[in-house]
Amino acid sequence: MTDSSPGVRHGTPRKAAVAAWIGSALEYYDFFIYGSAAALIFSRVFFDDSDPATATLQSLASFGVAYAARPVGAFVLGHIGDRFGRKKIMVFTLILMGLSTFLIGCLPTREQIGGLAPVLLVLLRILQGLSAAGEQASANSMTLEHSPADRRGYFTSFTLNGTQFGQILATFVFIPVAALPEEQLLSWGWRVPFWLSVAVAVAGWVIRRRLAETPVFEREVAQGTVPKMPLAVLFRDHWRGVLRVVCAALVATVSTIFTVWALSYATSDEIGLDQATMLWVGIAANAVALVAIPLWATLSDRIGRKPVFLVGAVGSPVMMFAYLAAINSGSYPLIFVTGILTLGVVYSAANGIWPALYGEMFSARVRLSGMAIGTQIGFAIAGFAVASAAGIVSPDGWLGLRGWIGVGVFTAILCGISAIAVATTRETYRVPTEELGHAPVR
Repeated sequence: MTDSSPGVRHGTPRKAAVAAWIGSALEYYDFFIYGSAAALIFSRVFFDDSDPATATLQSLASFGVAYAARPVGAFVLGHIGDRFGRKKIMVFTLILMGLSTFLIGCLPTREQIGGLAPVLLVLLRILQGLSAAGEQASANSMTLEHSPADRRGYFTSFTLNGTQFGQILATFVFIPVAALPEEQLLSWGWRVPFWLSVAVAVAGWVIRRRLAETPVFEREVAQGTVPKMPLAVLFRDHWRGVLRVVCAALVATVSTIFTVWALSYATSDEIGLDQATMLWVGIAANAVALVAIPLWATLSDRIGRKPVFLVGAVGSPVMMFAYLAAINSGSYPLIFVTGILTLGVVYSAANGIWPALYGEMFSARVRLSGMAIGTQIGFAIAGFAVASAAGIVSPDGWLGLRGWIGVGVFTAILCGISAIAVATTRETYRVPTEELGHAPVR
């Protein structure tokens, strides 16, 4: 089905998809290098390493701080995006992310300025979170509204495909950094990936400023139907959709546990696996995801969003058990196989199609704010799941479970909530774009 209503102008889906892909890749390069640094370095640079376990917990918690800031950014940037346009948010978020990330690379360490160092680190991490809050929602809205109705899943998947590439790039940069002698690593080596974010801001601005606003938003402006207070409309008419997206977004726990906690756990003194090898596991899994995401998205354009998403939401925690068991076994071949299947294949089913699934729950008047607020609250919970996992493996355990098994159960519970939220929603893949959010399903 394609949009054929009178007056509906088609957008430029390929240009929008490319802009979303490149911008998200550059933006999430910045966001994910913090995750690698938090898992491998920051506990020794910014936190008191006289108690290594506490320092590691604090470092991982600083990773989650950005997720706490993201809901705040979602409210502010969501309002602006639905009131004044998607393009403005897409440009602003890249500049903010690039600047805050560069400044992290310039921070003095705890040894140099004491307790002020982690405070400054957390403040800049909050700015990263504010930026990320508007990035995906604006890019997804832009791409969805430029796309023909029968290929919305495919084109919107480019945003998440770009995110995966950004994670590959971030991990790739950290491999030679992690291989530096410890003295060089802790003095200047860890800073280099953060300094490279200057290129992020410049490249992102050049790419995104040339993209036209979406036909859907322009039509809203022409008809005078853009709400002055999008959030009021959102919570009056679409609060169920926001709540559903919050619950569905908990599936992101798979990504944060895989990329941050599992990396820290695998390279800890208890397990003792090689840092560079574990970073290569992430690269391999995300490289496979680059292929899997558009394939899953294309399938969702043919059979619907719900069945594809549920494959990821139900299958990912099962594979996470296998991955954590492989880490505990110390078998590198098994770690690579299970890691690729977990993050690269199964999780991609949910990760690749949520931009279309969530965006189709809202009308154009509140699409950006609805996606931003719903996803960022869910992602905030997923972000702090890293610190929760660190607590679960403590000697006291969690609900009688200890070690990686407890982390696996914790992940499965959150993914189960996500699966229920999506299983009980309506299917929207055949609804014309201009009728999304307020028309009965055909």
